Amino acid sequence: MLEKEPLRRENIMVYDEIIEKAIREIEENLKASYKISKRAIALLLLQEDKEITYYVKSREKSISKIEEIISKTKECYKEPLHYIITLERQKKVNEIVKEVSKDAVRTKNFAFPDLLDKITMQPITGIPILILILYYGLYKFVGQFGAGTLVDFIEGDIFESYINPFINNLVTTYIPYKSIQELLAFDYGVITLGIRYAVAIVLPIVGTFFFVFSIIEDTGYLPRLAMLIDRVFKSIGLSGRAVIPMILGFGCDTMATLVSRTLETKRERIIATLLLALAIPCSAQLGVILSLLSQKPVGLVIWVGFVSLIFLLVGYLSAQVLPGERPNFYMELPPLRMPKLSNIIEKTVSRMHWYFIEIVPLFVLASVLIWFGKITGLFDYLIAALSPAMKLLGLPPQTAEAFLFGFFRRDYGAAGLYDLQKSGILAGPQLVVASVTLTLFVPCIAQFSIMIKERGLKTALAIVGFIIPFAFFSGFALNLIFKILGVNF
Repeated sequence: MLEKEPLRRENIMVYDEIIEKAIREIEENLKASYKISKRAIALLLLQEDKEITYYVKSREKSISKIEEIISKTKECYKEPLHYIITLERQKKVNEIVKEVSKDAVRTKNFAFPDLLDKITMQPITGIPILILILYYGLYKFVGQFGAGTLVDFIEGDIFESYINPFINNLVTTYIPYKSIQELLAFDYGVITLGIRYAVAIVLPIVGTFFFVFSIIEDTGYLPRLAMLIDRVFKSIGLSGRAVIPMILGFGCDTMATLVSRTLETKRERIIATLLLALAIPCSAQLGVILSLLSQKPVGLVIWVGFVSLIFLLVGYLSAQVLPGERPNFYMELPPLRMPKLSNIIEKTVSRMHWYFIEIVPLFVLASVLIWFGKITGLFDYLIAALSPAMKLLGLPPQTAEAFLFGFFRRDYGAAGLYDLQKSGILAGPQLVVASVTLTLFVPCIAQFSIMIKERGLKTALAIVGFIIPFAFFSGFALNLIFKILGVNF
């Protein structure tokens, strides 16, 4: 049996003098026996790996000395130690690649993949490409086909024509108690409202968005989009890496808030969480609003422009207020490729499965809470309390219901707005003001709970405490501008 060849010094990744000194000192203070080398343990401790830190604390008596070494080492650098160590490793990888590979001789004919890379990342060509993707992917496919054609068919032809009347008749015939009837059916029933919103309005919109997002993801376009908008994001305290949670936010802000943990610094994570909660509508909310405003192009342009302006303004001001270094950004670019249908279907189905498991129960719960609020009078009290705010926004009192729905789920509120628009209650400018305010309004319960988990209770409360008055102030300002300019469409 052959013995393992001992690890030679030249095979060890060597870091700069400060980190190497810290590694040696930590190794000397590691007295317990471990299954992996003490050098690896020391490196993981320097990078503040949570599992290893907890494991070492439970086994070492001299943990305070080790923590002191780590603290002193951190003071020697402006960036986090895990970032410094990653850069050192990347440098070593580049050296190895340079030693064992050589550049292929370029042919006179410029390779088509190289051309695609260039045009997707250069602002002059990349921005028009992005606009085309947004127009055909989000506006046409999600907004018009998903939120228009599919929602009209499922909600109008199936639920309103068959399911809702059947459920209403069923509970009236077999359930003698009015409160139980209202829990299951009629205006605020679990089936006629909660299930209808989840399956007939939100599901087709979320499904079409996930389908488009899976195509974009499978082509390798997302990293190139990150490179394209990196310069803009730097001005709002983020890097191009933040494009991933931001794009995911158009699917579900709750999921995107979880993904924001991948950002490098605490400052970036706070800014991203704030912007996700404030100015990134989830797919269902976005789809419903696109559907509502698709017949009023001027209103749609105003909504997009106003929300985008708020996104950039709040991001810029946050970057000025919050302390911290400007983010650095590097990202591996996978090759561009034709998306595979099997991959797209698998990703879409997986995300739709997540939607059913995680989100549909929340719609049911929201319906139960609304029913409870109705029978106790709390719901009517809250609507009455919101009515003066609606008046300041130039909106009818019925709009308060959509905002109250929005607290349970953002897409629930947007679906409520959809019902109001169908009944002809809202004029063009009112629809834009309501859409803007609802987009900027307080995050739903699910997103708020994740904000507490990821950023802490104080930060989450501070973000919500800023968002609520800011959303209503923005809606009030937009309504005032409409009145002064006499805008009507």
